[in-house]
Amino acid sequence: MIEDIVFDVLKGYPPRLLDTRTGMLYDRDSQIAQFEKSEENNQLLSSASVFDALARVTHFREVVSTYFRYVTLSHRWGKLELLLRDIEGQVIYDLDLTGGLGKLQSFCLTSFRHGYLWAWSNTCCIDKESNAELQEAIGSMFSWYRVSALSMVHLADVSDTGGLISSVWFNRGWTLQELLAPHTMLFFTRDWSLYRDSSSNHKSDNVILGKLEQATGITPRHLTDFHPGVDDARSRLQWASTRCTTRPEDVAYSLFGVFSLHTCPIQGICGECPWASARRGDLKVW
Repeated sequence: MIEDIVFDVLKGYPPRLLDTRTGMLYDRDSQIAQFEKSEENNQLLSSASVFDALARVTHFREVVSTYFRYVTLSHRWGKLELLLRDIEGQVIYDLDLTGGLGKLQSFCLTSFRHGYLWAWSNTCCIDKESNAELQEAIGSMFSWYRVSALSMVHLADVSDTGGLISSVWFNRGWTLQELLAPHTMLFFTRDWSLYRDSSSNHKSDNVILGKLEQATGITPRHLTDFHPGVDDARSRLQWASTRCTTRPEDVAYSLFGVFSLHTCPIQGICGECPWASARRGDLKVW
């Protein structure tokens, strides 16, 4: 029963997560192995006889879901961000501070201090050399941010509490879905100080919601309770119109989650990119 619940909880999660305690990247099998060795699993095994069948399932799911809660990182990519091949099999806390490692270490440490064992970053938790995995990530990223327990936004160009809306984070294409998808979000300044330390969720802070509306044109109603889909497409395109991406095709990719769209699988063998499929009109509504 525990095994079935673990697989059910993890099926909608990213396949790779960072362990914030050890500083290591774990794939799905390694995540499950970590749980099997955990105190939480031992407690479930020892308490199985205490509950009736229905209460047992409810309790087990609550414990497993709490154990596997994860935090997502939303940020502006900088120079020399660490990729999967740079950290696979490594302890990130032991690596030399080069490129984006300092940000990654701070993200994991901050997640750990907030009580989360697992963390996910789009820089190093995706194998971008695999067409199949990249396609899955593009199609799943909105839901990964949506089901995360918390999304931490790191504003590398904001040094105090007065510069929130001037951040380049609000001008990037991919960060639109990263703003809309999470239910719980915290903003951090350059040195990882919490922006307005008065709230456990900045999406419930009316002052910050006002600033976000000022920066994006998105009303607090959509910021706190956004539903992906094609309804009111004009407004959604308006939100994206002032944003830019490094690659032209990412303008489309970054909106898939917002509009709840997907493409046919990448034709990696023949070298065809998913943007080619989208141009042929193969976009479909989920």
